[in-house]
Amino acid sequence: MSQISIVFHSGYGHTRVMAERVKAGADTIPGTATALIPVEEIEARWADLEASDAIVFGSPTYMGNVSAPFKTFMDASSKPWLEQKWKDKLAAGFTISGSPSGDKLNTLQSLMIFAMQHGMIWVGNAELPYNEEGINRLGSMTGVMAQAGQVSPDVEPNEADRKTAERLGQRIAAATARWTQVS
Repeated sequence: MSQISIVFHSGYGHTRVMAERVKAGADTIPGTATALIPVEEIEARWADLEASDAIVFGSPTYMGNVSAPFKTFMDASSKPWLEQKWKDKLAAGFTISGSPSGDKLNTLQSLMIFAMQHGMIWVGNAELPYNEEGINRLGSMTGVMAQAGQVSPDVEPNEADRKTAERLGQRIAAATARWTQVS
């Protein structure tokens, strides 16, 4: 059984929608157990991250980077970092902002560098853009990018962005299943 944790911050509910869709995608791969971990619960959930085979990181893009609560989580991970608790785990990431760009690439790069600091192995988005379903419509290979304006999370992110998150969930779960069989 592969264990995947999705640790995220959601200021207005949009990032939670994406986290739930990453989980839904991962849950389609047999032998995968997933857990959603809001950063607000992290003090009680460090052991869950340590027990995970893969960790997916999700943060809204605020002012061109991760949100302050997510950055607080990153900074608080110094003890697992020092003890190399996440070394050789798989990692992936996603972000969402109000505009098509919103400097989301910088957020994904911050998440990727954070994972690399922990000795993790980054799994990017492998969905080609410009397909009929609109999957990966924002064209990011580093991780999933989504867009949501100042509307309810019931409205945005749109279905194409939600499907992109599901595909990332499927990809990280399939990679984790292969990774855990090898190690």
